[in-house]
Amino acid sequence: MAQTSAALGRIQPSATLAMTTRVLELQRQGIQVIGLAAGEPDFDTPDFVKQAAIEAINAGKTKYTNVDGTAELKEAIAAKFKRDNSLVYEPSQISVNVGGKHTLFNALVATVDPGDEVVIPAPYWVSYPDIVQFAGGTPVFVKAGAEQNYKITAAQLDAVITSKTKWVILNSPSNPTGAAYSAAELKALGEVIERHPHVFVMADDMYEHITYDGFQFATIAEVGPSLYERTLTVNGCSKAYSMTGWRIGFAGGPAWLIKAMAKLQSQSTSNPCSIAQAAATAALNGDQSFLKGRAEAFQKRRDLVVSMLNQVNGISCPRPEGAFYVYPDVSGLIGKATPSGHKIENDEQLVTYMLDSARVAAVHGGAFGVEPAFRVSYATSEAALTEACERIQTACSALR
Repeated sequence: MAQTSAALGRIQPSATLAMTTRVLELQRQGIQVIGLAAGEPDFDTPDFVKQAAIEAINAGKTKYTNVDGTAELKEAIAAKFKRDNSLVYEPSQISVNVGGKHTLFNALVATVDPGDEVVIPAPYWVSYPDIVQFAGGTPVFVKAGAEQNYKITAAQLDAVITSKTKWVILNSPSNPTGAAYSAAELKALGEVIERHPHVFVMADDMYEHITYDGFQFATIAEVGPSLYERTLTVNGCSKAYSMTGWRIGFAGGPAWLIKAMAKLQSQSTSNPCSIAQAAATAALNGDQSFLKGRAEAFQKRRDLVVSMLNQVNGISCPRPEGAFYVYPDVSGLIGKATPSGHKIENDEQLVTYMLDSARVAAVHGGAFGVEPAFRVSYATSEAALTEACERIQTACSALR
């Protein structure tokens, strides 16, 4: 009888991808489902980026590259970090990977041993704890509910760091909540970490360019320079540049860590796609002005969704500072019964009810570590969002 490894047994399939798969299956059956589960911009990849890929193909740039990125792309990433974050990295301090998830996977698997602890603020992106557990480490969750805008405090962080702590993961703006830490809030967290020289920081900045209401993005190595040698600053092209399928993530950090990540990558994927690297180089070096317009479009969608969800009796939806998600608290709906008499006992049953009765797909809060809630991605048209929210309103008003 075939048996899988113990490491594989320590992880679960991605809840967000599972819901997306279910939506696609229903749509293939001709059922009209509005999918708000996938974290993927509906905007197309910019034309100048696509053109760079075409030119790379025509120029024969279809061979192996350096394991962790071409010299041209590393130069573009270094320029981006200096331009946007006032961080200076040499090429030996930059890693290019097959998407941001791969960057995180490489860093954690290359550094985490059994017994090591990784501090993860919750709500968290679904893959963080599973990657830590795959590596043999122990996730340590710090919960921050809607009452504190889903952001942990310095005191909370200080309370969980031990001699076993290897990493603290900070994702801002956040997937799944959209909450973003100000420079002052990051500085306070950084001062806690500074007191523990054995602790490293993973700054997941994937949604850096998607912020609202004049929010000033900051990253922890920028506001806490003393943590520079202990920080891996992670980013990528997927969200800002609508390049999810191109699979390019990258990071800047200490040279020893970048070298370790390259060693692991040399025995797994080898280099990221050469064509995608050429496209990413163009994206980072090209005109960045379109980013502002896209953020403004997302802000309108955020305002629409927050307003409509807050009209539902039993839902409380905070207004996030960035990303393209909302994470409404649904405490007021738990315990109610559906028209057929089925009692809603948790948020997973609630999103199943919304999918079955309203044909709207969201992801339940249990997958992100803080419940009862659900995550809605508003990276789709205002028309689709309006229809989806109206369906949610109708479905929830039918609960008794």
